[in-house]
Amino acid sequence: MNFAPLPSVDVASVPADALVVDVREDEEWVAGHAEGALHVPMSDFVARFGEVTEAVADGRRAYVMCRVGGRSAQVTQYLVQQGIDAVNVDGGMIAWDAAGRPVVTAAGAPGFVA
Repeated sequence: MNFAPLPSVDVASVPADALVVDVREDEEWVAGHAEGALHVPMSDFVARFGEVTEAVADGRRAYVMCRVGGRSAQVTQYLVQQGIDAVNVDGGMIAWDAAGRPVVTAAGAPGFVA
């Protein structure tokens, strides 16, 4: 079987108004996440798949992120198999934070990567 390479981008290539889908678990999300991200934990992903399809209904690309890129790579592969334009964000939230991109809590306060 031949598999296409997983589409991925670095954090610098994620547009400010991008649809970021954060697949980390609740405790990671609460500590800090990308502002405006859609939180769909990997453990709930299949059950909550409709939230993602609704968010990309206008043809938007989904930028999938976790802590370092492993879980998001699996979810990206799943989304691509479902015909959704999705890319894995290399380095995940660790790289996002290191690049100085905003990390916030649900209240909008500065957050951190757990």
